[in-house]
Amino acid sequence: MEENEDSEIIEHHVNEDMEKKGFRTTHTHLFLESVTLSEREGYSTQSSHRLLAYSDALISIIATVMILPVAHTKFQDNQELNESLQHLLTTKVAVYLMTFLIVTVAWAAHIRLFQVIERIDDCLALLNLACMMLITFLPYTFSLMATFPENILGILLFCACVIVIGLIQAVIVVYGFSHPFLLNDQIQISENQGFYKRHILKVILRVPVFCFIAIIFSFIFFPLSYVVLAFVTFLPYISQSLKWCRSKALGQMEETPDSMLFYSYHPNEPLSKDRVEAFSDGVYAIVATLLILDICEDNVPDPTDVQHKFNKSLIEALQEFGPEFLAYFGSFATVGLLWFVHHSLFLHVTKTTRLMGLFNTFSLAFVGGLPLAYELTHEFPRNSRNELEAIQISCVIIFFAGVFQLAIWVAALFGERETLHPYVRYGGRDHAFMFAKLALYPCVSLGTFFVTCALSKFSAPVFHLMQIVVPFAFLLLRLLVRVGLALLRRLFCPTPPATHSALEEEDLRLPFNDLVT
Repeated sequence: MEENEDSEIIEHHVNEDMEKKGFRTTHTHLFLESVTLSEREGYSTQSSHRLLAYSDALISIIATVMILPVAHTKFQDNQELNESLQHLLTTKVAVYLMTFLIVTVAWAAHIRLFQVIERIDDCLALLNLACMMLITFLPYTFSLMATFPENILGILLFCACVIVIGLIQAVIVVYGFSHPFLLNDQIQISENQGFYKRHILKVILRVPVFCFIAIIFSFIFFPLSYVVLAFVTFLPYISQSLKWCRSKALGQMEETPDSMLFYSYHPNEPLSKDRVEAFSDGVYAIVATLLILDICEDNVPDPTDVQHKFNKSLIEALQEFGPEFLAYFGSFATVGLLWFVHHSLFLHVTKTTRLMGLFNTFSLAFVGGLPLAYELTHEFPRNSRNELEAIQISCVIIFFAGVFQLAIWVAALFGERETLHPYVRYGGRDHAFMFAKLALYPCVSLGTFFVTCALSKFSAPVFHLMQIVVPFAFLLLRLLVRVGLALLRRLFCPTPPATHSALEEEDLRLPFNDLVT
């Protein structure tokens, strides 16, 4: 039965991809027929797939590795963790979270840009490399700002990078519209290419303008420049809130279709599902890799110690690192299972919106904090207060990583006919199973947190038991959900539910696009 369901989901995605390719092929053929040979002669276009994959990998790496300065902070055994954590929250953790947010904002802007430009040539590839170089330099400039908040050099470098990135993106837009065969198929056949060009340039260039204003304020009253930068970061959400208030005050204002297609910053504005998945996979893979780096660096016995201290017994020497290995396998299982939940969710997602992308960013930011959780869970002596607080911090990190995954699904449910496969919509056959899968980690981590508060002496065994039990819970989850639903039906719905008609059963097997069109 499960194999049939999986095959139907796979068939749904295959049909969806074929329909998209058919749409693009038809319109591209019509457009190319209208383009003269002189306009196409001398230009060699390429698919942007590999360039976008490289960009996603690069941005996911630079967003995630900023956790290393936090994770490698050394604590003294006699130092209170809560005091150290307060210091971290005001410096390194804040720098990591803000850097992750800034880099993902730049990545989201990159997605929107290359949703407009779907094909590239050598010139666009080189311009994109220049843009990537500056995006990867942003974390360093922000670190300078956080370390020397009263020195204007950090904010000058940060604003200069953002201004140049905006100008490069503007050049890419101008170049793309001067070579229309590089553009999105929908823009190619549109009669309003001039409107698209002006609208996109206006959205892109307002960020460099605000950064230039921040540079001016840095020479006059530099705290105000930080306010301007914060305003730039949240400008899309502020503009959408103002637009909503204006529509409520003046009545519903209809937007032209052109203004809603690209760079609208509406919560339901589509984001490339493939790129969201690629970026997320990159973050999960890098976090899992960072865990083993510490094992290779810190947990290889010294040959001299093995020979003299452990009487040449490598097994006895490795036993000294037992807690580290246990923490590693538990942390890797947590990262892997969070990726598994993310994969299961996006397997049923048919369209990714801007709001879903925002929740995905928050979830990935906490996933990026798992190397810190790994370091903390084996850093301190057994049964110490520091160990208890470290385990509780790990539970909080896992909880929020799982909660924001659940928030992605909740956001998708608000527009379920466009964003979700019928099986996981409200009332679908796998709706309860998907909810249970997404709610498992938040519930287990929250329960572990409260159990460790009550049984502080057994905090480490309870935490590691949770890491061991959760994989088996995922294996038995479908059976547990079915048993739970059967018990609920028996308690609250003693009469058997009406069976679906043959026509309804056939509708459930239709591809998503056939149901909504």
